[in-house]
Amino acid sequence: MTTASRGIAEEIVSVEIRDDLEALERIQGQRRLEEARRKAADAEQRAKMAEDQVARMARELGLLTNLSRHEPAKWLTAPAKAKKHQGTPWLVLSDLHLDEVVNPAELMGVNAYNRRIAELRLKRCFESVVKITGDYWQNIHYDGIVVTLAGDIFSGDIHQELSETNEAPILDSLLHWADHLSAGLNLLADTYGKVHVPVVVGNHGRRTRKPRAKMRARDNFDWFIGQMLARQFRNDKRITFDVSEAADTLVQSYGHTVCITHGDQARGGGGIAGIWSPITRLDAKKRQRQSAVNQPYDLLVMGHWHNLIFGPSFIVNGSLKGYDEYAATENFGFEPPAQALWLMTPEHGKTWTAPIFVADRKAEKW
Repeated sequence: MTTASRGIAEEIVSVEIRDDLEALERIQGQRRLEEARRKAADAEQRAKMAEDQVARMARELGLLTNLSRHEPAKWLTAPAKAKKHQGTPWLVLSDLHLDEVVNPAELMGVNAYNRRIAELRLKRCFESVVKITGDYWQNIHYDGIVVTLAGDIFSGDIHQELSETNEAPILDSLLHWADHLSAGLNLLADTYGKVHVPVVVGNHGRRTRKPRAKMRARDNFDWFIGQMLARQFRNDKRITFDVSEAADTLVQSYGHTVCITHGDQARGGGGIAGIWSPITRLDAKKRQRQSAVNQPYDLLVMGHWHNLIFGPSFIVNGSLKGYDEYAATENFGFEPPAQALWLMTPEHGKTWTAPIFVADRKAEKW
């Protein structure tokens, strides 16, 4: 082959390679475009499903008007009366994880949980509060009771395993459990005369895969159940609500300030100190922030950790659900299902404390 022929052949090959590369780039570009269009369509479909879900809830429950705002209970901020023994019980309802199913076979038989068991435990919780404050805490004039909903009322469907195993879809859960929660609040209103219900959201009730800062409360089913209950009791002057738009809320009691949060803002929990390190860090950071804006508090109340702790300056709630498959897999320490009850007094703030143990294996039949 002559030099000229070889040059022509190389030029032909070069043109063919260039054409192949251009064709490949066109194919890849087309694939990228199709992938982008598919992702956009998926995102649009998810957004439409979310809008339809919210709209359906609004139509069925009529909750987009007359929403409960920050409403401090007047009786809580009134000056203490000149009575020998005066106080207000406080109950934390958090980490109920309603309609989650815990299979005892996966826990070597140490716990079980489903809708029927949760109904029994919630009823036992409310009745135990009445029994403890009536039979054991005697000779006290109760001005009312505070029942704080501190998040994770439902397990939600933020994890695939939850959406696959929960007792019911979240809308079904909302409708079912609103009646049971309202029955408990009615019992307490009949017993104490006044009930104040502060509400903050947890991490399980969110509708997004990752936690969010903006619209944290309003995009959470804990906020929604608070609004449902507030609307249900809107004509009952005995029961007031403070459904917080923020992650925290402050409640006054005889001049003592209680800060309520869910507790998922704390991070860590390993080592010898366990959960005490992240909780004390969270308490210190919140106290520093609140002092800087002239809104200090005396007592921090939270849930999230499923460990009942009556600390020196904070209270951490247990859970209604109790030990589950995740706790067992992570080798967390066992703790029975429990909720926190304590007495606030004008003289000392938090005084008597009492764990409400809600499980009854014989009655629950597992």
